[in-house]
Amino acid sequence: MKKMIKGFQFWSIGLASSWLSLFVLVPSILIVIISFLSTDVEHFARLPLTFSAYGKVFDPLFLVVLGNSLKMALMATLICLLIGYPFAFLITQLPQKLRGLMMFLMILPFWTNSLVRIYAISFFLGKKGLINQSLQWFGLIDQPLNLLYSQFAIVYGLSYLLLPFMVMPLYNALEKLDHSLLEAAKDLGANSFQRFVRVTIPMTMPGIVAGCLMVLLPAMGMFYVADLLGGGKNLLLGNVIRTQFIQTRDWPYGSALSVVMIVLLSLMLWGYLKSSRSVNRKGGLGDSDF
Repeated sequence: MKKMIKGFQFWSIGLASSWLSLFVLVPSILIVIISFLSTDVEHFARLPLTFSAYGKVFDPLFLVVLGNSLKMALMATLICLLIGYPFAFLITQLPQKLRGLMMFLMILPFWTNSLVRIYAISFFLGKKGLINQSLQWFGLIDQPLNLLYSQFAIVYGLSYLLLPFMVMPLYNALEKLDHSLLEAAKDLGANSFQRFVRVTIPMTMPGIVAGCLMVLLPAMGMFYVADLLGGGKNLLLGNVIRTQFIQTRDWPYGSALSVVMIVLLSLMLWGYLKSSRSVNRKGGLGDSDF
């Protein structure tokens, strides 16, 4: 029996490692190598090695796109956090049987392709969509609002698609919250707001950071959301990378931008690990007394 278990572990770990190496590690290494090559429209990239692709990263035009992309991603992350935190907290207050049902209903839209949901949002926000027709029916507006093909539409779409990625780590953190610490804080004279700020938030900070990371990074790369809801007027970082690979055929520059995203992800993961270790070291509470 033990030999069978060891054999299963060996093959399962081996297959998983091979899969990750072939489809994650090797492509990532190739991206890094290509980012140091020279641009060649016919062959995509060629020798000699150069840093010119990374020089373009600091081009003022790209920095504007990066700033705009980061702004929309941060707005979507903040919206998901403001909606997801209370939602996850309310789920933890439900009976155990209803918690699973609520999480299932939240994940249910994932069974539908994200492109289909984005098209549904475009109809929802259009001039003849539900929002404009409702506002006109109530007499609040005379002419339809230009909600589609704007930053508002992009942030709305990103928030809708990525909200479950915020709720799940928050729910996990809130479910593990030690309520005896809240009772102790109450006995020490802390009011509801103080208990929330000094106990609940520090204890759930790893979940907050994890949720923000799971929303922020994908939000910067979802180029199809910007295409369908932004009309190509407001670009995300993913739009720029896709354009370099498919249209411009500047693979070194596209690879350099991809490396920049990998570095950003690594820095954010480092921040998450540091936050998690800090919470574990301090026991989840701040240094201040109640």
